[in-house]
Amino acid sequence: MYEEARPIAGESGRSAALFVYILYLLSIPSAAVFALVGVVLAYMTRDGATGAARAHLDNQIRFWWVAFFWGVALVVLTGIGWLLTPVLIGFPILGIAGLIALIIMIWFTVKALLGLLALLDGRPAR
Repeated sequence: MYEEARPIAGESGRSAALFVYILYLLSIPSAAVFALVGVVLAYMTRDGATGAARAHLDNQIRFWWVAFFWGVALVVLTGIGWLLTPVLIGFPILGIAGLIALIIMIWFTVKALLGLLALLDGRPAR
């Protein structure tokens, strides 16, 4: 039922994965600058990582790209909302864009926190 926790303390790339999770958790107060630094670090250290640490780095890169493309879509939606504010339909669009942005920020933070806990517990990323 439960997977055994495999210690990954000696695996190459574990400290990088830990640092990337910390940068991801600090990304909201930094206006996503730390998330960008984190994904660059994940890309730089991914090739030298082994085992579960490699899985964590791959997962970090994957969910950064998901958040990035959602961010691009939200910028487009916000632009459309601003263009349509003179006819009053833009205001609900801006509200929806803001709500989706909040959901994406919460998702990104929770995903980083759960990944950090899995890394500290010696479990692979999901």
